[in-house]
Amino acid sequence: MLRTESEHDKFYGSIAGYYPLIFPLNQAQLKGIEELAGTLEGKSILDVGCGSGELAAGMAGKGALVTGIDLNDALLNQARTNYGHEKITWRKANMLHIARLFGRNKFNLVVCMGNTLVHLLNPMQMRDFFSGVRTVLKPGGILVLQMLNYDRVFKENITALPLIDRDELKFERIYEFIEGSREIRFLTRLTLKATGEVIENKAYLLGIGHTDLLQLMDIAGMQEIELYGDFDRRPFTGEQMPLVVISRKPGDPMITG
Repeated sequence: MLRTESEHDKFYGSIAGYYPLIFPLNQAQLKGIEELAGTLEGKSILDVGCGSGELAAGMAGKGALVTGIDLNDALLNQARTNYGHEKITWRKANMLHIARLFGRNKFNLVVCMGNTLVHLLNPMQMRDFFSGVRTVLKPGGILVLQMLNYDRVFKENITALPLIDRDELKFERIYEFIEGSREIRFLTRLTLKATGEVIENKAYLLGIGHTDLLQLMDIAGMQEIELYGDFDRRPFTGEQMPLVVISRKPGDPMITG
């Protein structure tokens, strides 16, 4: 995963208090997940890399029973403080350990959003994660994975993501490519407008392409894999920046509980 746990803690811990402002609930994500599930009422969901809990809270508000996991204590504390929902369990956990932690056939859905997957810098760790997902999903369960289309990022040499500019802050995101690899040095700069304070951070991401991603999922035993260009399920052409991956575990359609 991230090169050191302390690096992970510094990166997310320093901005955890501002995370809900930087990344508020994405209603398109929530709607897309709900449409895939048919209904979220009574569905058991594992939110991998739950951050400060906005998506988990949104799903719980639709009636789902959500387990949100993350590695960062500060983010989890934000989630517990802001979203003390009876249908949500917050847990500090490593995404590579979900099979051991939760066992077989426990969740109707596993969701994994944003940069979560690409913090795994070893493709074999990604394979192991997908294997864990297959284990914890119930028959007929669904993985919903969202990330960037890194093929386009590398092809077009995209070195900055769109500026996030709110009333209270602005958040800049810079990519530096590490020559000879698919590894990316991810630099962020958070500026608090009221005080002018600047918080800078660095992390490393593995900009895996969709072909390699599909191969790793296949090796892990994931099936019925579909690629989309966004949560409205427009066909993935390779030209979009978002990449949404859906995979269904073979078996009877999802059941409640």
